[in-house]
Amino acid sequence: MKKILTILAVTIASVLSTDLAAQTSVCGQFHRKNCVMEGNKDDDREFMYNAQSKSGLFAQGSTSKMRCVIYKGMDYRMTVCCETAGSQINFKIFDAKTNEELYDNAKDENSTQFEFQSASTRQLIIELTVPSGEASSAKGKPTDAACVGLLIEHKVSDKTGFSKY
Repeated sequence: MKKILTILAVTIASVLSTDLAAQTSVCGQFHRKNCVMEGNKDDDREFMYNAQSKSGLFAQGSTSKMRCVIYKGMDYRMTVCCETAGSQINFKIFDAKTNEELYDNAKDENSTQFEFQSASTRQLIIELTVPSGEASSAKGKPTDAACVGLLIEHKVSDKTGFSKY
């Protein structure tokens, strides 16, 4: 009986993990593989991967929001990328408490990367939009949905001024 229960438990666990993997496998770790800018060299180890980074499947014209916590005394770098050729991802950053717009890449020549320093610990809302229009995959085929990645990296801010004595 104990053997049967063990086999049943292992079978259920493997089915559940396969089911969960199937839900996230479409874009998986797209942000880790593709959201590296030319300036981000492999030897640029100052910034570390932040676990709040995400990838998702976006239909053309869709918008998605996510919440992110940033901490005082940290520098952050956010990079967005998309698998379709010529797709410009629009992203905005808002203060979650006040809903104040803190950054809009449309006002920054549609930059795909943004670096900033946090003066206080707070929550942000990051809004990503994939514009409507014709898009094609890297292979040249037209597509109506694509993987989008948001890579968030962080590091401890450099000390400024004289040290305390």
